[in-house]
Amino acid sequence: MSPRPPLTLLIHTAAALVAAGSLLATCWTGLVERPTALAFGLLVAVGELARWTGARVREAAPLGAAAALSYALLGDDAGRPTTHGAVQVVTVVLAAALAGNVPHIARGQRAVTDHLARRVLAVAFAAVCFQPLYDRGLFDTWVGPAYALLLPTLLALTALCDAVLAAALAHSRAGWPFGPLLRDELRALLGIGSAVCATGAVTSLAVAVAGLWALPVFSLPLLLTQMSFRRYAAVRTTNRQTIASLARATEIAGYTPAGHARRVAALSRAVGRDLGLTRPELAVLECAALMHDIGQLSLVDPVPAGATAGLPVAEQRRIALLGGAVVRQTGVDRAVAVVVERQADPYREQPVAARIVRTVNAYEEKARDAGPGGPLTALEELRLATAADYAPEVVESLARVLARDCLTPFPAG
Repeated sequence: MSPRPPLTLLIHTAAALVAAGSLLATCWTGLVERPTALAFGLLVAVGELARWTGARVREAAPLGAAAALSYALLGDDAGRPTTHGAVQVVTVVLAAALAGNVPHIARGQRAVTDHLARRVLAVAFAAVCFQPLYDRGLFDTWVGPAYALLLPTLLALTALCDAVLAAALAHSRAGWPFGPLLRDELRALLGIGSAVCATGAVTSLAVAVAGLWALPVFSLPLLLTQMSFRRYAAVRTTNRQTIASLARATEIAGYTPAGHARRVAALSRAVGRDLGLTRPELAVLECAALMHDIGQLSLVDPVPAGATAGLPVAEQRRIALLGGAVVRQTGVDRAVAVVVERQADPYREQPVAARIVRTVNAYEEKARDAGPGGPLTALEELRLATAADYAPEVVESLARVLARDCLTPFPAG
């Protein structure tokens, strides 16, 4: 088992300390308002049990997140003041989240520890901001719209806290730039994140008036939304598999070596991350890298070993245009076709994704053909050709990525 990066270890330690302190305090004072705690805990556990696994989504368990946040911001229960406090909120959410994640842990799902750490710290932040002030009666004079606006404000701050934690964990584990990661997290809040915050606020307000019967009523829309997102994720997965199958057509036909497209796509995505591309841009980049050689299927005679980097520029452009025409017929995003078409243009005229594909493809071909010292030799050749054939910033980014991967010519992923 590889050691945890320092920032990841710090976040996990902070979450563990908060969880342990809350659990000990709750055991010492006892659990109050047990029906309410049981109802919210059950909803959190169901939400965690139904969490996404393996999908690239902003919030893996939206129902669990909404239930946890609504409990953290719960004031009255059917018109009666509550006294559970912030410590009990963290304890109940932790216990429910652990119970809901047992099947995922048993199946060896990755990132469960990160998910639980984020859940504990985000809920603790919301509960500490709300519960002590509520217990002191500071919100007694906040009626109507003023109180209704308070909850979304606290939820927005909590969502910001969670986005920072998610970006910090990704930055610590993968070494990708923190700024673009945080930007992606904040942008994703406009999707499922906004639904989670809205459901948390509305559920808290509804329970304050109608009691625990409001929980299933106001949780159902988010559950249906989660099912819709699951279908959307399944469609995207199918599209990715279709693109991967099309990319293998050149390998099956003997035009390119086995695994070439996959290796170029994996390394291109890593370079794109290092350069700060957003998630949508990375998706386009990865698809274009997978299909960058598809134009070779139009050739009468295969290029030896599929190495197009050494061909005359005119021939490279012809193959790229043929590839773009094929991509356009597949119904894939038009941006992918543009990248494939322009991968052989002068780099100053290319979009960033095309610069990356061109550089990574050349590196992979040169490293593959240069023997044991291929990675270093290929990187040196690219550096000598910068400002003429390859974008200097892309070559240097590639060097940083390869340094993190110990200069392996075939990156994992």
